[in-house]
Amino acid sequence: MGRGRTVEQQDQWHLALAAATVLLAAADTYVVVVALPNIMDGVGLGLDRLQRATPIVSGFLLGYTAMLPLLGRVADLAGTGPVFVACLAGFGFGSVLTATAHSLPILVLGRAIQGLGGGGLVPVTMAVVARRWEPDERGTPLGMIGALQELGSVMGPLYGAAVVAAASWRAIFWINVPVTVLVATAFLAARTRQPRAATRRADVVGPFLAVLGTVGLVVGLDAPARLATSTTFGQLYAPQAGGQWGPLTTLLVLASLGLLAAGAAWEMLEPGRVQPVVPFRRLPGLLRRSDLPGAMLLAGFLACIVVAFSTADPSRQVVASSAPLVVPLAAVLAAGFWWRQRRARQPLIQPGVLRSTPAWGGLAVNVALGGALMAVLIDVPLFARATVDPNSEVAAALVLVRFLVAVPVGAVLGGVLCRARWLARYVAAAGMATSTLAFVAMTSWSASALGGGPRLSDMELVVGGLGFGLAIAPVNVAVLGAVEARHHALASALAVVARTVGMLAGLSALTAIGLRRFYQAQARIGSPLVLCPSHPAGCPAYDQATNRALLSELHTIFAGAAVCAGLAGLLALALLRHPDRPVNAGASGTTR
Repeated sequence: MGRGRTVEQQDQWHLALAAATVLLAAADTYVVVVALPNIMDGVGLGLDRLQRATPIVSGFLLGYTAMLPLLGRVADLAGTGPVFVACLAGFGFGSVLTATAHSLPILVLGRAIQGLGGGGLVPVTMAVVARRWEPDERGTPLGMIGALQELGSVMGPLYGAAVVAAASWRAIFWINVPVTVLVATAFLAARTRQPRAATRRADVVGPFLAVLGTVGLVVGLDAPARLATSTTFGQLYAPQAGGQWGPLTTLLVLASLGLLAAGAAWEMLEPGRVQPVVPFRRLPGLLRRSDLPGAMLLAGFLACIVVAFSTADPSRQVVASSAPLVVPLAAVLAAGFWWRQRRARQPLIQPGVLRSTPAWGGLAVNVALGGALMAVLIDVPLFARATVDPNSEVAAALVLVRFLVAVPVGAVLGGVLCRARWLARYVAAAGMATSTLAFVAMTSWSASALGGGPRLSDMELVVGGLGFGLAIAPVNVAVLGAVEARHHALASALAVVARTVGMLAGLSALTAIGLRRFYQAQARIGSPLVLCPSHPAGCPAYDQATNRALLSELHTIFAGAAVCAGLAGLLALALLRHPDRPVNAGASGTTR
């Protein structure tokens, strides 16, 4: 009884720590929205070279999306604990690289590693919930995890703006470092309290090398002026290679990376009488069982999807100009992945994992839901900027808070309503129907819809946010309830990937449709020389007509988002039904 209570308390402690890091990672996803101009200036990019800043965003999305299936599979095999620690370490390391970057390549690398670590925390946390709670009790904790994830999207831009106003943009990422260290320390401290074999002692060498290497890396990359210009220590900061990657080639950084590698090697090769902090010795076997070749093929395919949609210029194209190269490559990688899954002894996605209708149906719902959600996140601030806040990007973004604050509230409510799994599809369908109605109302917004005091549009944004929130937990409950416990982390990772792909594809497709409507309306306006022959340079009639064309474009995008939300609701109603056969309960997994 005592041991069971200890394990239960440890699981709850692990979940609380994981949930806190999900909130932090979600905030960092959106933190660059307001800070991007300052970040560009920090790496020597002017605002007139905005197109070169695209990798700052797409690099994070690439790390966030591409490796999630592999992380999910490893978490199913090794337990969620080691993968959580690895993702946390990646998030912290990426934050250090980002905070110290003075060139675009290092900044993009840091954001990609941040995305890799931060993205992996979400499915790992969902798997912890699935293994700790029985199927009919997962709704509330999954709703709370979804609420924290969405709350991060609310906090991100505001948090970034507040930090930039008080300090440098680099402080945004420096703050992550002590937080990740504290969480990792608390997690490992709880882990070391579990019973160990009497003949095994706690490891000291590995953590010592890791801490020493981390401190050296921080000091080496941050390069304090007093040390970098010192006659005694200055040589440690002299780059061994030129170019934009030079800061990574100083003697101090290389020595620190060597210490980190030595720490990992010790963890892998240490004597059997020592209890490792992270069981690196198991890594080669885990990667073989995880189907590393298949995971790399899928990661390449997802990377092509991210690049094709996230680097496109919405004013001219649905997919990027690199599509003639990227799309065929994606097709080849997809075919290779399909062939690998049929031939591998232990494929990444084992036969039957997504066979149940709610399992693959939840992924389909997430794709449609993501497409609708991205339309809100991007186009509501654009509507405000075009109408009531033309001179303030921050004020225009704050309009979205009405929507975003309601999402976590709806997520918790949706989780509570899903205490019985058979209700999941009805709650999700009701939520998306509510959001659909809100989008339909947005298609009739006038130029003054968002201005002044309380307006009907405020209620429409709140209702739309509640609808999206209501659907989050039910979809996750349905997916996790339809797969066996040994596949929970992989299924959670695929659900996150599906939503991200839906957001990227939806943004490009809906923007392209809306712009087509704008260009058609603009073509009917006529020339300012005809409308205002005496003063064509300042023609109110032409400006008003152009503004109406812009509002027509945004109305069209809102209508497309209503279609996506309605489709998500129909798919939820049709596909997220309770499985006909019982699925293993969550208690059979391990979180350590």
